[in-house]
Amino acid sequence: MKFKAEIDVMPLEALLDPQGKAVSQSMVNLGLVEITNVRIGKHIRIFIEASSQAEAEAKTDEACKKLLVNAIMEGYSFQVSAI
Repeated sequence: MKFKAEIDVMPLEALLDPQGKAVSQSMVNLGLVEITNVRIGKHIRIFIEASSQAEAEAKTDEACKKLLVNAIMEGYSFQVSAI
């Protein structure tokens, strides 16, 4: 079966996010004072050939841990769906 994984990677809350801080300040400059505490991350989409949903989730988690995410600085979440 073929699966699609949608992965969101974000900087850990305890770490400074310079891009997010710059965007937050720009929101104020644009008069959008209601928007605060912006955090900038990345979204990754991968396709997986696997025999089950559980196997696809395990492969996605393995890819995140081994390559896609820097665990020292980033956290991640993902959703896997059959296509």
